[in-house]
Amino acid sequence: MTTQFLTKLVQNYIELLDDDEYYDVTIEVGEDPNVKFLHAHKSILCCRSPYLRRALEFNKTQNKDNVLTYSKLPNISPEIFQIILRYIYGGILSLNEQDTSEIFNLLLAVDEFHIQELIDYLQKYLIENKSEWIEQNFEFVHRKSFQSNSLLEIQQFCTDLMTISPEKVFESLDFTSLPEKSLVQLIKRDDLQMKEIEVWEHVLKWGRAQNKLDDKPDDWSDNDFENMRKTLQPCLPLIRFFSLSSKEFLQKVIPHQKLLDRKVYENLLISHLNPDSELTDENILLPRNIKIERFIDSKIIDLNIISIISRWVDKTVIITNSKFGHLRDLYLPYKFELLLRGSRDGFTPKKIHELCDGKSNTFTFIKIKEIDEIIGGYNPLAWKSSNTKGKTKDSFIFSFKNKNIKDAIFSNVKDIDLAVCNCRADGPFFGRDIIIKASNESTNYNTTYCKKYCYEKRIRDIEGNFQMEDFEVFQIIKK
Repeated sequence: MTTQFLTKLVQNYIELLDDDEYYDVTIEVGEDPNVKFLHAHKSILCCRSPYLRRALEFNKTQNKDNVLTYSKLPNISPEIFQIILRYIYGGILSLNEQDTSEIFNLLLAVDEFHIQELIDYLQKYLIENKSEWIEQNFEFVHRKSFQSNSLLEIQQFCTDLMTISPEKVFESLDFTSLPEKSLVQLIKRDDLQMKEIEVWEHVLKWGRAQNKLDDKPDDWSDNDFENMRKTLQPCLPLIRFFSLSSKEFLQKVIPHQKLLDRKVYENLLISHLNPDSELTDENILLPRNIKIERFIDSKIIDLNIISIISRWVDKTVIITNSKFGHLRDLYLPYKFELLLRGSRDGFTPKKIHELCDGKSNTFTFIKIKEIDEIIGGYNPLAWKSSNTKGKTKDSFIFSFKNKNIKDAIFSNVKDIDLAVCNCRADGPFFGRDIIIKASNESTNYNTTYCKKYCYEKRIRDIEGNFQMEDFEVFQIIKK
């Protein structure tokens, strides 16, 4: 049987630390005007900290009383070193009276002293209890943590924060001061919440700062390009160049083509000039996983659907049939403001007129019950409660199965006089092709119907009545 009496042992060691009689090490800590001479015991310090073992062996001097003296520890405050000494002697750590900046400085000190137990504990403590302080002091925390090879959890927290809210971080951070290691960790993330063109522009900005170049590549010499290429070598393979639109490629990549591998640039050029071409490069990176919550509050649709319907509104090139359609960057020029959700606000005409009347440029998305199919329409006009017809050539309806944009069906209005219909007892009503109506304005919808009439194409394989699981109405606003 083994019994441990640790409480008394800890008490005795703390008493030894506080006793000025039996020490054999004197350590000068801090810088003027905050300097203290602290007493300790070489055997304990060497046992508990590899750093202090090396420091004492390298810097030791001996006075006439045969007491070893370590000249200085100038880069640490006496207060923090006293906290570390109490941990070294008694395994005691009290953070109750410390403000967060002191706790972080304590972490930096124990990292320098290679006290792994405290490194792990303090990183976890700061992340779980002081995350708001880290965000407010991001530049300092990020810079200091990436100077270490041990503060991996703090580094990961910083990288995660930059990934989730890059624009928030970049406002408080001089992006060009990022160390290469941090930049690489950031841009290799599939979940980095930035458009790819923004990633490329930030990488270029970072590279220009390292080489003291202006933002006009036409003025760069061949030597400038070569130095820039060497600087960006770890970053270039991590840029999703194939996700850029043709306009972005023309404006932002072609002027910098000398930075890219010749084969990569040729493949990029081919993909834009001939979207049906076949490429054998297996290293083409897929687009990043942008979270829908940053752009739209929807329970029904995803960002790919938002992208393609936005293209249809703006009559830009629709790339769904291109071999590179799944790689091109999302087209997100609009803010989608949720006006109504059936499962949240109710399924009555009264609600849609209360929340949507007078609002123009709206999308309606309808989730059909028990199958993964979405239908809907775009109304550039304002919804009304009066019995009127909406005349417009810009309305269209659509359908998606399994959220697959490659098989999406878009149908422009054919009878522009009946593009949309308004009635107090109706919900969204597109011609006679998509009908949602009720017996009166206060009852739930009892008629949901889809059939080709006033629009060019049939959008459902099975026409007629359908059951609606949920529906949402959004107003789009140009960013």
